[in-house]
Amino acid sequence: MKPPTSTPAYSVVAGPTTGGFVTFTVIAAVVAAVAAYTSTALGLQAWVMFAGWVAWFSRPASARQGVHAVVCLWLGMALAVLGHGIVELAAPFAGAAALPLAVLVLASVVVGLRATPVLDNMLAWFVGLVTFFAAEPEPVLPGLVTLIAGSALGAFAGFACQRLQHRFAT
Repeated sequence: MKPPTSTPAYSVVAGPTTGGFVTFTVIAAVVAAVAAYTSTALGLQAWVMFAGWVAWFSRPASARQGVHAVVCLWLGMALAVLGHGIVELAAPFAGAAALPLAVLVLASVVVGLRATPVLDNMLAWFVGLVTFFAAEPEPVLPGLVTLIAGSALGAFAGFACQRLQHRFAT
């Protein structure tokens, strides 16, 4: 592979320059702080916002890949609603096996989609599942909407961070 003729602020080949490294770090920190403030000001939990941020950066190659990741995140949350229902329905007859049964179904869906374009981001799917189950929203559907809103803020912050960093790298 031929080395680049000019070194951007951050390059996989050359590594970050000191100034570029600091600039990228400051941009990410400021955007994350603004997103955390905004999420709490809107009554959303900052950790949910960061779920959107994590999903966005699970595929940082392009904005399109970031959007696909967020779609997988939200589908993971929606799939968790199904898992929640499986646990509630199976608990009376399956007892402690209800949760593993639900996980078997959910993981089969997620892992089964690993080769499907747009839906192939298993990390984002599992972050969506984790987000829903960690939040334990009651009632479920309004809670899901709140989780989607908070993670959308995080995904937007990830997008803004990526665009700002790209702007300062060129």
